[in-house]
Amino acid sequence: MSDKKVIVKAVAKEAAPAAKAAPKKPLYQPKGDVLISVKNLDKTFKETIHAVRNVTTDIHKGEVVVLIGPSGSGKSTFLRCLNLLEVPTGGSITMDGEDIMDKNADLNKHRQKVGMVFQHFNLFDNLNVIQNMTIAPVKLKGESEAAANQRAMNLLERVGLADRAEAYPSQLSGGQKQRIAIVRALCMQPEVILFDEPTSALDPEMVGEVLDVMKQLAAEGMTMVVVTHEMGFAREVADRVLFMADGALIEEGTPEEIFDNPKSDRLKDFLSKIL
Repeated sequence: MSDKKVIVKAVAKEAAPAAKAAPKKPLYQPKGDVLISVKNLDKTFKETIHAVRNVTTDIHKGEVVVLIGPSGSGKSTFLRCLNLLEVPTGGSITMDGEDIMDKNADLNKHRQKVGMVFQHFNLFDNLNVIQNMTIAPVKLKGESEAAANQRAMNLLERVGLADRAEAYPSQLSGGQKQRIAIVRALCMQPEVILFDEPTSALDPEMVGEVLDVMKQLAAEGMTMVVVTHEMGFAREVADRVLFMADGALIEEGTPEEIFDNPKSDRLKDFLSKIL
């Protein structure tokens, strides 16, 4: 046998068997337990306008879920159903395992767990900043004014607005108002915060300061459900993106799945018009 054949045989004998390919991990693993579970949710207005159609999804603790879609697609209505600002006409919503649509459910107790940030801030014009922030903890949760004031001031420090504690909403910029609205929601120590297009009423130069606060909350593990047209925020911060159209949940997935590999023609068409 030639030296060349001996070498080939030796190499073949010593070669390790091919390693089995590792099973693929799913792109997204929920961070925590299910906080809000939505099953077959429907909402109609005047029996003819079907705003939300048979939506089913779960919101996990510590998760940032962003809803995108064209105007009039049902995103804001769906969001408002989560704290029963809009009462669904069908389906179920559970939070921490409790059916919040049950007629015996304690709605006030549920709403204390859910913060809400609105498009147009919804601050009380006749109250100054610190009063806007402390009225709910004092009136609804029975906190002392001293404790509520201390928490409010700590939160104002975090968003760089401690010097505006005595100012009234009319004395604030749009960006300042929305940052106040966010920390006002935090004063109730909610389990989840719902954001309904929080930057759409702001001048472009003020959008960044609000998104920075939201990014900080996401990094700290706050559960957030966000309706927005800010696709950069959705791509950067969201754990999951839900695409709605005509009241229905058309597609959901990680930002990479939604933006880089959309499956439905409806989502592809939507993205082609905005990106």
